[in-house]
Amino acid sequence: MDQTRGAPVEPRLGLWDAVSILVGIIIGVGIFETPADIFSKLPGPWAALGVWLLGGILALVGALCFAELASAYPRSGGEYVYLTRAFGRTMGYLFAWAQLVIIRPGSIGGVAYIFALYANRLFHFGEAVTLLLALLSILLLTGINILGVTLGKHTQNLLTLLKVIGLGSVILVGLLWGSPVAPLEESPWSVEPGWFAVAMILVLWTYSGWHEAAYVVAEVKDPRRNVPRALILGTLVVTVVYLAFNAGVLLVLGWEGAKAKGSPLLVLAQALGAHGAVIMSVLIMVSALGAINGMIFTTARIYSEFGADHRLFHALSRWSGRWGTPVRSLVTQGAISSVFLVGVTFLVNLLAGEDKLLTVRAGFDKMIEVTAAVFWLFFLLTGVSLMVLRKKDPDTYRPFRVPLYPVLPILFCAWCGYMVYGAVTFRMLESAIGFGLLVLGLAFYFLPQKLSPKPAPVPREPEPAGVG
Repeated sequence: MDQTRGAPVEPRLGLWDAVSILVGIIIGVGIFETPADIFSKLPGPWAALGVWLLGGILALVGALCFAELASAYPRSGGEYVYLTRAFGRTMGYLFAWAQLVIIRPGSIGGVAYIFALYANRLFHFGEAVTLLLALLSILLLTGINILGVTLGKHTQNLLTLLKVIGLGSVILVGLLWGSPVAPLEESPWSVEPGWFAVAMILVLWTYSGWHEAAYVVAEVKDPRRNVPRALILGTLVVTVVYLAFNAGVLLVLGWEGAKAKGSPLLVLAQALGAHGAVIMSVLIMVSALGAINGMIFTTARIYSEFGADHRLFHALSRWSGRWGTPVRSLVTQGAISSVFLVGVTFLVNLLAGEDKLLTVRAGFDKMIEVTAAVFWLFFLLTGVSLMVLRKKDPDTYRPFRVPLYPVLPILFCAWCGYMVYGAVTFRMLESAIGFGLLVLGLAFYFLPQKLSPKPAPVPREPEPAGVG
């Protein structure tokens, strides 16, 4: 039996469930894939640790902005709710459309690619089944989340715990086997122009996901207190883990060794030999599954809210009375992500020919590159919406307020604007594809209004947080 999204949804997520979702999504595959690329663009180890610390600070600034918005407008859906309230139903629609057909399919598909790559390396299935493994990871985790919030959250908690333990092992190896002298010697200052911008794009992509608790506000117990706490605690935990992880890599391998591709695998190999590489491959697979599961869990809630406000997508608003999950949103998300994955695979195969390893790696890269400019544009607009809503709803009770307002929101917007600029400048064609898909969504927005005389549903106002 289905029930509409308007029916009460039982809050089943505690503070640490919400923190686990954040940590599980943020710590995906990026921390294993990007450090070597980042190190290769920087002048020395202290600069390397500095950009990771700066990335954590910027992510925390974003988390503070989202904490205010989530506590003031406690309705699941995150940016969809805030953008609709600040700028109207068209802007909210475009954000949800972008999540539905661009941002989430690209993110889920990209991480699924990495899971499949390492599964194939570990079990030697053959390159021909790489795409199948990626698809199976999406479909399996979608099925788990359909079967219930409790099962989905326990799966997320387990995967997050395993990946944090694995990252801790790299840190421990660094402390026990590392030499703190050689790695900390700065190299001569010789870097390419634009090194900081490129490094920060990679760092901030690795931190992405810190805002995800805002998508499940209605399912969190005591959301006015726990959602801001989860956003801040989750971001702080990841910042500490990332700094310690990169310090461990530097201590074990030294500055030059840390620039090598697959350097995290080499860290455990120092202590455990060939078994270390196997353990790290398993850890990367677990991290990928945790990130996919977290994204599937949270983003389906956006589509549910979106469907309640827009006639053409109304079916997405219905929840299962039996399982207590947005089944139709989950199925739709899984189907679109799978189609996106297959489409990009065929495109990259066409470009890469017979080079199957390039196909997998390029598939991951293209998934991210097509989504980057659109992704950061909506973050920028959300930062602006915080300031707009301060003016528009001056009497709305805000249990949490961003400190140093408006300095931190302006800093957040400037950071997001810089990321849009970087994505468009360095990946112009891929960004154009992303924006093209975004504009295509307008046809599905205006067409139902032309074909049907019935008035469009009025977007529901965010539920008030209360009175102060």
